[in-house]
Amino acid sequence: MEKLSTQKEVRIISIAVVAGTRPEIIKMAPILRALEKQKVPFTFIHTGQHYDYNMSLQFIKELALPKPDHSFKLISTTPASQIGEMMTKLDRVLQNHKTRLLLIQGDTNTMLASALTGVKLALKIGHVEAGLRSYDWRMPEEHNRRMVDHISNFLFAPTKRNKQNLIEEHVYGRIYVTGNTIMDAIVQHMSLAEKRSRIMQSINFNEYLLATIHRAENVDDPKTLKNLMETFIDSPIPVVFPAHPRTVKNLRRLHLFDKLKGSSNLKLLPPLGYFDFLLLMKYCKVILTDSGGIQEESTSPYIRKPVLVLRLSTERPEAVETGFAKVVGTNKSKILKALNKFLNQPPNLPIQSPFGDGKTSQKIARIIVETI
Repeated sequence: MEKLSTQKEVRIISIAVVAGTRPEIIKMAPILRALEKQKVPFTFIHTGQHYDYNMSLQFIKELALPKPDHSFKLISTTPASQIGEMMTKLDRVLQNHKTRLLLIQGDTNTMLASALTGVKLALKIGHVEAGLRSYDWRMPEEHNRRMVDHISNFLFAPTKRNKQNLIEEHVYGRIYVTGNTIMDAIVQHMSLAEKRSRIMQSINFNEYLLATIHRAENVDDPKTLKNLMETFIDSPIPVVFPAHPRTVKNLRRLHLFDKLKGSSNLKLLPPLGYFDFLLLMKYCKVILTDSGGIQEESTSPYIRKPVLVLRLSTERPEAVETGFAKVVGTNKSKILKALNKFLNQPPNLPIQSPFGDGKTSQKIARIIVETI
């Protein structure tokens, strides 16, 4: 592998870093800092996929990241039209920059729109968090990540299993096992969260569960959403529930919102900043979630909490295999049975995370400097 030998050579690298959702911003934050430390020029683009300030731009400000060089306001609302609109706007921006590498993360519509645009502009594509597979074709995220992995030039796989997935699919890009940048984010931000967050002052429970749901198969299906809310209300210990805007909209439509607000066993919160959420994870007993990222975060040495995955599949089997997570679906009785077991017989969780040592962003930045 040929290394760039001079500072002048490093400076000619131009990268477009694209993010559009809360998880992407959090997971890209350590990479942005690593690139700045390496003095690698980059353009930061925010697609506006999470249009709500609390769901997106708040995190950029809170994490003290550079203000995006370009930030879009999307008109489209359906997935296909939103992807098309993002591609049109990205095409316009990227053609005005001397970009050599398009760096994207995860499995969202932002990532797919960015990768497709990059291919059409003949840019190199680097996919952070490559190789994850749930093998559940009901999930749009599975479609996105598979397509992008096959058109990426550089695939930054969090684990050896992710690398093997890519090898078995015969992807043509170069594969690197790097860990997951979410581990870096927790290392870099937990002490700040402890100093700055006041969220624990608003939690009036001695012990609690932390619950999050946002996936369409859970929040857009009335029967499933009602079942999950009944599960939270009947939980053996209180539940703290930061609610996604789309979830709140559907709860109101189903006339469930007031019932939740009136429950003494549940504390309903608006979308939270990253620091607040870190502390809620750190001090809870168990996490109930349909989020993939939270399955990773729970394994951090700073958090180490068991997770019940409110889905039928997971693209993070490493969390299951190491004892951190259990896939329980959305059936109320199965969730409560698993929850009681976790509470009565807490698992002996590993000290180390299967998703990395908190130095992933440094590895990725070094690879970029040495290879692009």
